[in-house]
Amino acid sequence: MRSTRPASPEAAFRLIRTAAAVLILVLILPTRPALALSEFQEEELPQAEADDGIERRELPEPEAELTPSTGQTVPLPDPPGSTRRQAPADEEAPADEPPEEGEETTEPTAPQTPVPEVHYDLSLLPEPVRRMHGLLVEACRSGDIERLRPLIETGQNATQLSFGAIGSDPIEFLREMSGDSEGHEILAIMLEVLSAGYVNLDPGQPQELYVWPYFFAVPLENLDAGQRVELFKIVTAGDYEDMKTYGAYIFYRLGITPEGRWAFFVAGD
Repeated sequence: MRSTRPASPEAAFRLIRTAAAVLILVLILPTRPALALSEFQEEELPQAEADDGIERRELPEPEAELTPSTGQTVPLPDPPGSTRRQAPADEEAPADEPPEEGEETTEPTAPQTPVPEVHYDLSLLPEPVRRMHGLLVEACRSGDIERLRPLIETGQNATQLSFGAIGSDPIEFLREMSGDSEGHEILAIMLEVLSAGYVNLDPGQPQELYVWPYFFAVPLENLDAGQRVELFKIVTAGDYEDMKTYGAYIFYRLGITPEGRWAFFVAGD
């Protein structure tokens, strides 16, 4: 067997020094510096995960405002009924200011047709109107429908008894409109109409009229309890409900001109 000889102290020292040098080189060898974010290539940047639970949509580009040939912006119009002044295109619209203390503010309202005054006093009627009214009441109370014949106008200013054709004999037409063969029912209806209050429509105008009953010119929803009792002397409660649905009184009404001419006696709309 071959024997080994121990190393000399000088050789051992050289071996240790060499190992130490190698270790030092390893420890002090410079490492590669980290890259800044700006030094990454574009494809190296992390991408946002597509499926993150949030719905995304591409927003449309804002539409350009319509402009006239001058190039100025077209101002949007105010809503219908607005009383505010429209600011020009190059002027900023002033902000609404609160009313000063004690200053009243009013809202524009649509004009409403005034309800005419209701009258019961026949002495307030012009004499020709009062006379015709009295003659019609007498004819109704007589029970003889023929007594209406001389009171009915003919020709261009004929008394209107229907919205359609009535034939050649107006009295025969009224008799046919009655529930009985003698025309007593239609006379009773006319008497009740002439016994109600009346209104003067369009005073001072060419179309001025005195009309019975006043329900023709007064909204049904404005009638008080007593006036509804007066109405039920002429129509039934069922008729009243139907008229409320229609929105107006549509039963028989009678008109007389200021000159005392019997203008109409009609029903319907």
